[in-house]
Amino acid sequence: MKNTSYTMKNEIHEQLKTTNGDLDSYTNQMIHEAVSALGQPRKIGDRLMRELTKVSRGRYIFSNSSTKVLEAQKSPTDSSSPTSVVPKAPVINMSVGVSSTVNDSVYVPEKDPTFVGWGNFGIVKNALSSKQFFPIYISGLSGNGKTVMVEQACAQLKREYVRVQISPETDEDDLLGGFRLINGETVFQKGPVLKAMEHGAVLLIDELDRGTNKIMCLQGVLEGKPVMMKKTGEVITPAPGFTVVATANTKGRGSDDGRYSGANIIDDAFIERFVATIEQPYATPSVEKKILDRHIEKHDCQNESFVTKLVAWGSIIRKTFEDGGVDDFVSTRRLCHIIHTFSIFNDEKRAIELCTNRFDSEVKIAFMDLYEKIGDGSQILAEDADTTTTDTL
Repeated sequence: MKNTSYTMKNEIHEQLKTTNGDLDSYTNQMIHEAVSALGQPRKIGDRLMRELTKVSRGRYIFSNSSTKVLEAQKSPTDSSSPTSVVPKAPVINMSVGVSSTVNDSVYVPEKDPTFVGWGNFGIVKNALSSKQFFPIYISGLSGNGKTVMVEQACAQLKREYVRVQISPETDEDDLLGGFRLINGETVFQKGPVLKAMEHGAVLLIDELDRGTNKIMCLQGVLEGKPVMMKKTGEVITPAPGFTVVATANTKGRGSDDGRYSGANIIDDAFIERFVATIEQPYATPSVEKKILDRHIEKHDCQNESFVTKLVAWGSIIRKTFEDGGVDDFVSTRRLCHIIHTFSIFNDEKRAIELCTNRFDSEVKIAFMDLYEKIGDGSQILAEDADTTTTDTL
């Protein structure tokens, strides 16, 4: 791809100064607005930002392009005229080294006493215990324990862990690292992905399908090979034990029903680099009861009948949702929220109402009616033949 011409770069810089003043740096929004004001397509701004120095998230500097310096260079020296004093442009002290100033993102997670290992937990734990590079993609509906499963596998194995939350704004600078202004100096600071590689840690990429094509910068990382940082020339070689686990609500093909409107289609070449894919379902009623029992113990609000009824209620709602009888469902996470709310208000109905207000009115009313009519819920648990292997803490 060709670079932005010198003339165009200066025109954009002049437009930025006209609109925003002569600043040390400009945001990506300012740059796009300047490009638009010049009647140029958006891609001109995108291309320019790839060429500029990024000093922080979404902020760029125009190195060595101060208008005052250019004017001084163009003005002929006239000994007969008074020498004009031209202020010097600020000197940007570029990278004096590579910094990993903060390592808080690399740690061994604490064991969660409310966690119950079930289903695919054994697969994840075995893969991580091997300490081999074995990228795993975990998909499933929200609130069914995808992320906590990986976290708690690391906790039990005492594996270092780095969690990266993906959003549409996530880019190479966020993941691999970029230039930061630290103590008045611009240094390159390594991102969480490089830190995970250096520590031989488990890299959890959470909500992978929320990212854009900017996450393609991780393709080399997903091959388990050394990665060269374009901005510094340094080659990062993964330490033994490094691996990648990604979670997502979809399989990278977007959300057909619109439930996860933020889910994007992920490039097939990217997805292909994951060795294994795990489909995470919701827990069975028996397992879910163990989870809620631990949460109600944690919040010190013992109520066995409430837990049993909640489990049956959630199970029936999910089956109805799968059959197309209702447009929404209650996740295991939401049932845990209800337990937490109950511990504060000590009122079952109030707890359920507060935790179902997020749904449309018709759906909420249907859920509340079902709870009133469900009985004690014991029959649902009795009918559940739980054949899932459960690894408790």
